[in-house]
Amino acid sequence: MTFSHHVAVITSDEQALIVASDLAEDFRRDSALRDRERRLPLAELDVFSRSGLWGIRVPKEYGGAGVSNVTLAKVTALIAQADASLGQIPQNHFYALEVLRVNGNPEQQKRLYAEVLAGQRFGNALAELGTKTAHDRVTKLTRDGDGYRITGRKFYSTGALYAQRIPTSVVDENGIQQLAFVPSDSLGLTVIDDWSGFGQRTTGSGSVVFDNVWVAAADVIPFQSAFERPTPVGPLAQILHAAIDTGIARAAFEDALHFVRTKTRPWIDSGNDKATEDPLTLKSFGHLSIRLHATEALLERAGVFLDRAQAQTNAQTVAAASIAVAEVRALSTEISLAAGSTLFELAGSQATLAEHGLDRHWRNARVHTLHDPVRWKYHAVGNYYLNDENPPLRGTI
Repeated sequence: MTFSHHVAVITSDEQALIVASDLAEDFRRDSALRDRERRLPLAELDVFSRSGLWGIRVPKEYGGAGVSNVTLAKVTALIAQADASLGQIPQNHFYALEVLRVNGNPEQQKRLYAEVLAGQRFGNALAELGTKTAHDRVTKLTRDGDGYRITGRKFYSTGALYAQRIPTSVVDENGIQQLAFVPSDSLGLTVIDDWSGFGQRTTGSGSVVFDNVWVAAADVIPFQSAFERPTPVGPLAQILHAAIDTGIARAAFEDALHFVRTKTRPWIDSGNDKATEDPLTLKSFGHLSIRLHATEALLERAGVFLDRAQAQTNAQTVAAASIAVAEVRALSTEISLAAGSTLFELAGSQATLAEHGLDRHWRNARVHTLHDPVRWKYHAVGNYYLNDENPPLRGTI
C-alpha cells in the first residue's frame, strides 16, 4: 500500500478554498484533452492528494481541518467546474469518511484518519448488478479466523481504480450489511477499467471483483445501522453530488459566455462593442444566470443544514438537512443540463463545440445526473412540507 509523499495539512476552511481555487486553475488547463482521449488523471490525482484536500473532513481532534460542509461543497464545485471527473472521484472517499465518523470505533477512526492525512485515497465498491432493488447487496462477508473473506462483484465503483483502500458494502452471515475498508493490493481483488460512459469519462467507475479476498476484522465497520437511525450519511453523499452538478453548470455557463463573446462576433462590422443584442440570446443568459445563482445559494444553504445535523443529530435535523440537500440536488440537476444544452443552442451546427471539448459539459451532466432519479427529490420535498413526512433514511436522499 503506497502513499503520496509530502502531503500538505490544511488547517482551516479558508485555506481549503484557496488551495481548491489554485488547483482548479491547473486542472482546467487540460480537462478537455483528458476527456477527448480518456486520459486517466493519474498525475492530477497525485497533486490533488498531496494538496491535503482529501483530508479536510478529518475531524480536528484527529489532526484534520474538520471543515464545514459549506466549504466541502464549495471545494467540490470548484474542482468539478475545472474537471467534472476529478470533482466526482473523491465523492465516495468523503462518503466513507462520514460512515467512519458516525459508525467507526475510536481505534478505527484514529488509524484510518491517519492514513487519509498521509495521502491515502478511498474509492468505493458499493453498487451491484442483478439485485432485486438498487439497495440490495449479495456480496458475502464470511468469517475466517481473526478476519473475513469477501466474495462478489461490484460495478459503478467510482474512484476504485485510483484508490489505496476500497470501502466495500458486504453482507455478513447474519444478513447485515457492513462496510469493509479493503486494501486495493489485496490478493484476489481485481479492479477492472471497464467504465464506458460517454460523459464523466475518466472517473474510473468500472468493476471490482472480490475472489475470496481476506480483510482484517479491524477494517470492517457497521454500515446498515447508519440507515437504521437518523444520521447525516445520506445528505452528506447527496450534497457532494449536487456540488458536482453545480460545478458542471458553472463551467458550461462560463464557456457559453466566452463562446458568444469570441466565436459569434456579429458586431465587428457595425462598430457595436456589445457581444450581442439578440433578445433570445440575452434571455437565455438571463435565465441561466438566475437559476445558477439560485443553485449556488441553495448549495450553501444545504451545507448549513448539514452542519447543524452533524452537530446535533436527531430525526428533525437529519430530515431538514436531507430536504435542503434534495432541493439543491433537484435544481442542480436541471441547471447543469440546461447550461450544457444552451451551449449547443447558441453554437448551432458549428463544430467548434466538439473541437474545443465544450460538448463535454452536457455529456458530463447527462451521465452524472442519472446517479439517482431527481423525480424522487420532488416527491420527498413535497411530502415533507405538505404532509410533515420525513424522507426515508438512505444514501440517495
